[in-house]
Amino acid sequence: MNIRGIYKTSLIDFPGKICTVLFSGGCNLRCRFCHNPDLADNWKVLELASNEEAIDLIRKRKKVIDAVTISGGEPTLSLNIDSFFEKIKELGMSIKLDSNGLHPEVISRLIGKRLLDYAAIDIKTSPEKYRLVTGTDVDFSRIVESIDILRTGGIDYEVRTTSIPGYVTLDDFAGIRDRIGRVRSYCLQQFHRDARLLDRSWESIEPYPVEKILAIREFVLTFADRCELRGI
Repeated sequence: MNIRGIYKTSLIDFPGKICTVLFSGGCNLRCRFCHNPDLADNWKVLELASNEEAIDLIRKRKKVIDAVTISGGEPTLSLNIDSFFEKIKELGMSIKLDSNGLHPEVISRLIGKRLLDYAAIDIKTSPEKYRLVTGTDVDFSRIVESIDILRTGGIDYEVRTTSIPGYVTLDDFAGIRDRIGRVRSYCLQQFHRDARLLDRSWESIEPYPVEKILAIREFVLTFADRCELRGI
């Protein structure tokens, strides 16, 4: 799984559960606001934890946690993700996947094998601005396909977006709505510039005031059953 980071105990990364978070190295995007730039760009210099070490840690923490969140980077790039998830499931753990949604075939396969209990898909901005925000040309239809899989997959899921002034506006949320349709749960994340970002120039961006985030939330509720605010 190319595990390059471990957070032993989290109360916020898996809704309703206490989990260990495993961070995989490598990503197919270069989001300019990324808070884990080393995992995206410089993951080869980070310490590698073997799959066996990670599973052993989870086994030892069974009395403390009831779930594991796999984040990144982008976990769906890992070639042995299925077998690794199977080992976690053998320990009786629920599994949550954080993904950018660009590999719907992986998400579909994990659900089909009953190896996934919760998924979070990060939508960075409207399709038209994706290269501006991520530095990468993407096929947005693959993200839509991932969300369609989750809508019918029988597991809990959320879609989430970091609200960045100038780059993620109300018009951008309208563009997102027009492409993905109605979703069960949408999470709006406040942009924070107090961490080292992949693009250091973005650290000068002033975050949206709370009133603006609340206004965005009202719009998102026109196409989401519920909308949670995070980092406010």
